[in-house]
Amino acid sequence: MIEILNTIDSVVWGPAMIALLLGTHIFLTVRTGFIQRKLPQALRMSWGGGTSKGEGDISNFGALATALAATIGTGSIVGVATAILAGGPGAVFWMWITGVFGMATKYVEVYASVRYRVRDHAGNMLGGAMYVWERAFTRKDGTRPWWAKLGGIAFAAFAVVATIGTGSAVQATSMTGIITSSIPGIPDWAVGIAIVVLVGIVIFGGVQSISHVCEKLVPVMAVAYAGGCIVILLMNAPALGSAIGLIFECAFTPKAAFGGAVGSGLLMALQFGCARGLFSNESGLGSAPIIAAAAKTKNPAEQALIAMTGTFWSTVVICALTGIVLVSTMIAHPEIQAEVLADPTFYTGAQLASTAFATIPYVGTPILVIGMVSFSYSTILGWSYYGNRCAAYLFGKRAILPYHIVYVLVAFLGAIGVGNVVWTISDIGNALMAIPNIIAILLLSGLICRETKHYVYEGNIEEEDTREIPMISSK
Repeated sequence: MIEILNTIDSVVWGPAMIALLLGTHIFLTVRTGFIQRKLPQALRMSWGGGTSKGEGDISNFGALATALAATIGTGSIVGVATAILAGGPGAVFWMWITGVFGMATKYVEVYASVRYRVRDHAGNMLGGAMYVWERAFTRKDGTRPWWAKLGGIAFAAFAVVATIGTGSAVQATSMTGIITSSIPGIPDWAVGIAIVVLVGIVIFGGVQSISHVCEKLVPVMAVAYAGGCIVILLMNAPALGSAIGLIFECAFTPKAAFGGAVGSGLLMALQFGCARGLFSNESGLGSAPIIAAAAKTKNPAEQALIAMTGTFWSTVVICALTGIVLVSTMIAHPEIQAEVLADPTFYTGAQLASTAFATIPYVGTPILVIGMVSFSYSTILGWSYYGNRCAAYLFGKRAILPYHIVYVLVAFLGAIGVGNVVWTISDIGNALMAIPNIIAILLLSGLICRETKHYVYEGNIEEEDTREIPMISSK
């Protein structure tokens, strides 16, 4: 079974999925008039602390922070190291490119989610690709075609599967691994219980509790990690120019780096850089739009601009910093190159990251440990909200409590090293949830781009959207 699942996983995250996601990024970049040029405006809006007076449950900065909490995970550290080992230093450049173009997709998918959001029986805002399918393609007589129903159900079902593994088990495993290796003697089960308690007291409090914690945690952890990376780069200053040059050289030329020890040339750099970049920023997967729909915002474009800064921070900044740190450290410490060359199978992504950061006296290992633990914990919080919204869509509000119980239980199983099959299944679900999401936003891209012209390019970003937000029937 594991072999079959691994085969399916390699197919769904293979070249076809990479082409679909990257192609969508490029297409929507062109169709939105290169919305990325509005990044300075979007950053100013997000730095304002989420002061929009529009309708919603949480601040628009809270929605951004929660989405960032779910996005900046182990992929921002270990995922980058894995890409460098498999694709060489050039993979860092292609990760960066997916972030630059991915901002357009994040903008469009969040716009659609906010535009087609609904209220539940208690007045809470609900959104995401499932509600986009439900409302955007409803006929004039109020009925929905079967394919629209299927699109919403498929997205929600795949998302529930993905959240349990990707958001819970994998992150708990990463936290346990880094804590027990750094502090010998602590048993896995003790870390697992701590994770269950720390996660449970937040997620059972609902979206306000999750967003409140993320608003406080995300800026601190991101700034602390970025600051630590900058310190390491300063210590690697003599190798910094060579590292950046090597990243660009390996991105465009069929050259394996470090004497052939790392990477396999241009195609491998492109494949692994794009794959890890697309996974790290989640643009196109449809996850961030679920929390974005709960934001207080005057109109869909306002929150969409703020949301696209999440892709900028997660991939264009954090992943790029990690990549340059790792490449410059390998150049500055030839012994790491020699070990990889002697046994290319010796290093995993986690081992390479740990070794690279440990070369920096005093600060290296603490930066890595704090970064990994805080990133993993915040990811567990963010993905729990995605999953409970999708579970409620499929089975009604009665499904939320059972989902949360399963979610924290799987976190404990991940902490004690159980659940390889769950992780692989969730990875497959992660890829498959992107398909109905991408189809929906491509079908709606013309409408969204016309409205974007009005709100963004014609200077009406402060205009209130007066369309009525419908209430769904209680299940």
